[in-house]
Amino acid sequence: MVQKDKFTFVEAALARRTENQQLRSLQPVEPIDAVQVIQHGCRQINFSSNDYLGLAKHPALIAAAQQYTAHYGTSASASRLVTGTYEIHQQLEAKLAAACGQEAALLFSSGFQANSTVLPALLNRHAVVLCDRLVHSSLIQGILASDARLIRYGHGNLRQLEHHLEAVSSASYSRILIVTETVFSMDGDQTDVSALIQLAQRYNAILYLDDAHGLGVLGQGGMGLAAHQSVDLTVGTFGKAFGAFGAFVACSQKLRDYLINCCPGFIYTTALPPAVLGSIDAALSLMPQLEAERQKLMQQAETLRTQLQQMGFDTGASTTQIIPLIVGAEDKTLRLSQWLATQGILATAIRPPTVAPGTARIRLALSACHTPDHLAHLIHSLKTWHG
Repeated sequence: MVQKDKFTFVEAALARRTENQQLRSLQPVEPIDAVQVIQHGCRQINFSSNDYLGLAKHPALIAAAQQYTAHYGTSASASRLVTGTYEIHQQLEAKLAAACGQEAALLFSSGFQANSTVLPALLNRHAVVLCDRLVHSSLIQGILASDARLIRYGHGNLRQLEHHLEAVSSASYSRILIVTETVFSMDGDQTDVSALIQLAQRYNAILYLDDAHGLGVLGQGGMGLAAHQSVDLTVGTFGKAFGAFGAFVACSQKLRDYLINCCPGFIYTTALPPAVLGSIDAALSLMPQLEAERQKLMQQAETLRTQLQQMGFDTGASTTQIIPLIVGAEDKTLRLSQWLATQGILATAIRPPTVAPGTARIRLALSACHTPDHLAHLIHSLKTWHG
């Protein structure tokens, strides 16, 4: 029988989150520059942004967004298959494909949208998916929506992945997909792309890589760890190192044609607006020129990791610009985040269900625009904290 209050489930869910100190709320910020914001009236150094190269306020991106808006307007006004495909969409896709060393590329509205709708288009209930245990929620949502069989292998455990591949390759599945990230968003470690390619080829599996946190920062020309390699399908996003918004799939021309015809998330959504295309195009043009910034970013990350480890902090297996301070207890992690805020540092606490119970952390995300003084202030603040 339906309860009288039809939203009892909402109250119960919020009450559970409150009781477990997991209730989330929106905390607005006002950006000052690439690495500084105003929050609650206080200036803070931002160590939680994904703007890894500081491009979100780059003059070239702003100018291109303004120019595209002035010429094409504020919206594409339709889906791509109606009247929403402008020449600038196709030109950008061609540039992205060339930069990634793939035959083709296709634009999407966001990384979450791409993962949650492309995967169901590639799968069916007779397929099987093998994915890393720590992949992003968008990938899991896409897989679950497909009704395919899901097998999760231990994080980074490619030996276990091969064991599963051996087992499923002798069964009568319609297709096999390997799904993982290149750089893991909460841990900052990297997968072995070359080994994954070999496994996919050996077992005739489709290799699907989410390169969101590698794009712009790693790989040839900064185009990610999957670029210029034999990866069947790569998802890249523009809301991180590209300083813009949106996403794309890099793949074969045949797969692109298939997605245009069979991917609902592409077919039934309005195309990316001109201003966004302008900023992406400007960022893409800048990428080959930013090698010094990428090297600085990685050097600073290595130095910071070493200093944090010397202080006794657990930084996991991070090898990139993402450095987790794994505290463990949720209440202690919250106290640390709040303490850092009093020191003028924005470093958000990441808690379950985003990460596994007992692994709550401060996720430090570095930018090439962070200065030595910014990092020194972070280290000093952590040294004076008495959790």
